[in-house]
Amino acid sequence: MANIRKDITTDSSVRDKYIAGVLRLKQEINPRSGLSTYDAFVVWHVRAMTTMTPPSQTSRNAAHRGPVFLPWHRYLLIVLEQQFQRVLNDTAFALPYWAWNRDGDLSVQQQRKSPIWQDNCMGGSGNPVTSGPFANPNADPTKFVIRVVSNSQGQLIKVNRGLARRIGADVANLPTSAQARQAVGFGDYDEADWSVGSTSTMRNVVEGWQLNPPAGMHNRVHVWVGGDMAPMSSPNDPVFFLNHCNVDRLWAAWQQKHPGAPYLPSDTAPVTLKFHRLSDTLFSVYPNPPKISDMIDVTDIYRYDTIADVS
Repeated sequence: MANIRKDITTDSSVRDKYIAGVLRLKQEINPRSGLSTYDAFVVWHVRAMTTMTPPSQTSRNAAHRGPVFLPWHRYLLIVLEQQFQRVLNDTAFALPYWAWNRDGDLSVQQQRKSPIWQDNCMGGSGNPVTSGPFANPNADPTKFVIRVVSNSQGQLIKVNRGLARRIGADVANLPTSAQARQAVGFGDYDEADWSVGSTSTMRNVVEGWQLNPPAGMHNRVHVWVGGDMAPMSSPNDPVFFLNHCNVDRLWAAWQQKHPGAPYLPSDTAPVTLKFHRLSDTLFSVYPNPPKISDMIDVTDIYRYDTIADVS
């Protein structure tokens, strides 16, 4: 039976398990690298973003700015979910999501006071953050600590500091439910030239490299949270995975609304679209990664408690 992914702000049990899982994965240190199981997801994300597809350009990569954005992050979330199930000893655990679209329906002031930013959930802003379960202003190694970050060129740099956020400082507000429904309503998954220019295909609008609504969705959330959510090493903030679960929820809503619409591009696309074609293997630091086609229907693994607000 599929596990159920729930809203972290409305289910205290899954909220507390998510926090506990993050902290446990942070304490599993690889003695060779000095990094944790959690940190491996940060490294994986940075390496995917610096793998250009094709290498002759500097925009589309093995996880972003192209069609693979949604299946690659779906795979990342499934692998993380399995790690949580292991450290929590709970095979029924499913990652929660942050319904940022519902927060986006609120006033700017209310968005910044959402339940997700309270001390019993993700905590608030700061450099470093000083409230909530991930607060660690003195970089105590027994608590949540940032160990590796990326610079603007994608190089990995080891650090030892607390988590940073700038909630609502760099863009005023979050995407709304109406904008999410508009994105889910588009009939096409993607279109040539398979990059960031489209304003009428679901993948590109949900990914949202244009920050102004309605095009600004996922990326706008990263910028809105700010701090460690802004660079390539954005999985350093546990909010990253809550954001991407909501992004995946929009894709699930789109798949349900358009059951006959295919993933694009197909296998007949040129080799310059390697990592983005339906039968291409997903970029991974873990062994035996699946193909994009394996990520299209995952309803036997998990489903969402609701998609009504976005569909």
